[in-house]
Amino acid sequence: MGVAGSGKTTVGELLARELGWRFNDADGFHPPENVAKMSAGTPLTDEDRQPWLRAIRRHIEECLARGEGAVVTCSALKETYRKILLGDDARVGLVYLQGSRELLWARIGARKNHFMKPAMLDSQLATLEEPTNALTLNISPEPPELVAAIRQAYSL
Repeated sequence: MGVAGSGKTTVGELLARELGWRFNDADGFHPPENVAKMSAGTPLTDEDRQPWLRAIRRHIEECLARGEGAVVTCSALKETYRKILLGDDARVGLVYLQGSRELLWARIGARKNHFMKPAMLDSQLATLEEPTNALTLNISPEPPELVAAIRQAYSL
């Protein structure tokens, strides 16, 4: 989890590849209405997010039911969102990729063809409720170092 530009997709894909697990980015679970709003620079409301969060949770439950390892990346900015996503299953772990506004801004600004616009970063940072129940990693190191830290922390 983390705000835009924190490296969720890059780190998540690398972790999933190393583990031979399924990877899904939460962006793929957004209904078209949400993508249109974000593309227009309009932040989503909590009401907008409910179908999205429920779809991600269903995916997690399906993977757990099949005994299948999976990595799912999601901004998960609020504790209420994380409660929906994580449920109460100890098999689900949370990693928070944390970075400075300056680094995040630079990363977002360098993106091409992505619906998340740099100006929306401040909205995400204002909304962010930092988790207390997550492995928190500073995003300054390269993705392989972050993946190694995740694997070590979760004995993967």
